Amino acid sequence: MTAATNETSRRPMRIDIAVCTFRRPALVETLRSLAEITVPANAVIRIIVADNDIEPSARPHVEALRPEIPFDVTYVHCPASNISLARNACLDNSAGDFLAFIDDDETASKEWLAALLEAARTTGADAVLGPVRAAYETSAPAWMRRGDFHSTRPVWVGGEIRTGYTCNVLLKLGAPAVTGRRFRLALGKSGGEDTDFFAAMHEAGGTIAFASEAWIHEPVPENRASLSWLSKRRFRSGQTHGRLLAEKSTRSRQPWNLVVASAKSAYCALAAVLCLPSPVHRHRFALRAIMHAGVVSGLLGHEELQQYGATEVTSP
Repeated sequence: MTAATNETSRRPMRIDIAVCTFRRPALVETLRSLAEITVPANAVIRIIVADNDIEPSARPHVEALRPEIPFDVTYVHCPASNISLARNACLDNSAGDFLAFIDDDETASKEWLAALLEAARTTGADAVLGPVRAAYETSAPAWMRRGDFHSTRPVWVGGEIRTGYTCNVLLKLGAPAVTGRRFRLALGKSGGEDTDFFAAMHEAGGTIAFASEAWIHEPVPENRASLSWLSKRRFRSGQTHGRLLAEKSTRSRQPWNLVVASAKSAYCALAAVLCLPSPVHRHRFALRAIMHAGVVSGLLGHEELQQYGATEVTSP
């Protein structure tokens, strides 16, 4: 082993943790949970807080918490109201070997980062996703709590993960499919910027793995515990998928994509009617019908629903 190799192996591994925030008091609990995580061996941790508000409203929370956090904390003000701006600010300010993302309304489990890093080591993947476990209030509908409609896990297609999300992920910043990649600003208000980012990364040859023990917990506030909120979320997700499908397809393929998406929406709507006695299955099929209707909308080039705005993000 050469002296250079020995030096590289002794060099601390640098891991940045990114938290994008917009007027959300729950940021305090997120940062406190990060202060308690297990630090992987030979790792140096830094937290980047990207404040997406017009005014630097998160700065006082960050400054007040500095004495409680055993890591360096970098505060970045990146106005305004465009989540892609905040995510790109985290990428631009990261000097780590890895960059992890967690949302500002989530709390990390103690072994969260260690589990993500172990999966990255054993799989060699360019990105590692972890699960997000929803925590419902007792006021949430019974069918919603039983069906666990808000928890997040990846989707496998043909035995692989082809896209991802930023609510729980670790990126290998030196990977060719990741280096220089940024979130699309045009999607920074509608959402879907993370789906777009990871789909493009995968198309460029990047690999995505899953760390089943890298748990993050997310409370479901009252304004999200509704069929209306879930419907808008699924429809917008479908729009993103439809837009990505349209971008990759030839013009001659477009009519077939529309027929398939419409048929899937109709099938799921019929299944929802047939499942009337079972609220969980009924709502699951209904939401899938709405998602496929969103795919049709995306294929047709309709403007995507705006997800990031004052009404949504100010809720604690």
